[in-house]
Amino acid sequence: MLAGFGRTISKVGAILFVGGNIAGYTRTMTTAIVLETSKGNLSLALGLGLVLIGISIAVSATIFAYGARGRRWW
Repeated sequence: MLAGFGRTISKVGAILFVGGNIAGYTRTMTTAIVLETSKGNLSLALGLGLVLIGISIAVSATIFAYGARGRRWW
């Protein structure tokens, strides 16, 4: 489950191809990071990347905490 989550948040190319990149409608964090990097706005791209890493760490920590208790919540 965690591996699937990691693959989902890291698929930039698939998101660009399937989801599109229309500002205000279909832009995701990964496509926004790519767009801002290509525009040269590295500080915003870095900030978005840190937020995405924070979300990933929070989800992983939550799943590991539930696993450590021995509960099955799914």
